Amino acid sequence: MGSAAIEVGNGMNFLLDTHIWVWNNLKPWQITAEINQVLASRQNELYLSPVSIWELAMLLERKRLILEEEMDRWIEKSREQLLLREATFSWAVACELRQTILGHKDPVDRLLVATAKTYDLTLITADERLMKPITGLKVLPNR
Repeated sequence: MGSAAIEVGNGMNFLLDTHIWVWNNLKPWQITAEINQVLASRQNELYLSPVSIWELAMLLERKRLILEEEMDRWIEKSREQLLLREATFSWAVACELRQTILGHKDPVDRLLVATAKTYDLTLITADERLMKPITGLKVLPNR
C-alpha cells in the first residue's frame, strides 16, 4: 500500500511539512486555496514537528531564509496563528524510522514521514518526492 490520496473534510489531523509552515507566513501565494482552507479551519488540528524548527534554524544559519524578527518570536506568532500542536520526536517515531525507507536521502523528510505515520497524521506537502507511494503515509498535496 502506498501514499493514500485523501478526501479533505473538517476535523482532520495534519502534519505540516517545513516548507508549508514557512510559506504560510512568508510566501502565502505558494499555498493553494485548498490548503489555505485546511489551515484556516479551526475544526482541523495542525501539527508541527520539532524537526521543522531545527530545519528552519539551519535555513537561517545558511542564509537561505531571512526573518524580519527573532526566530523564537516568529515561531510563537506562527504557533498562535495556526494553533499549532507539537508532534513530538518520541521513541515510537524513532522506532518507525526503521520501517520508513524513502527513495531519497533527506533525513528531515524521513523524520517527518515517520512522525506522520506514528501519529496517524496527514502530511501536507508540495514535495513531489513525498507524493510518491510510501507505505502507511497519507498525503495532502499542495499543487
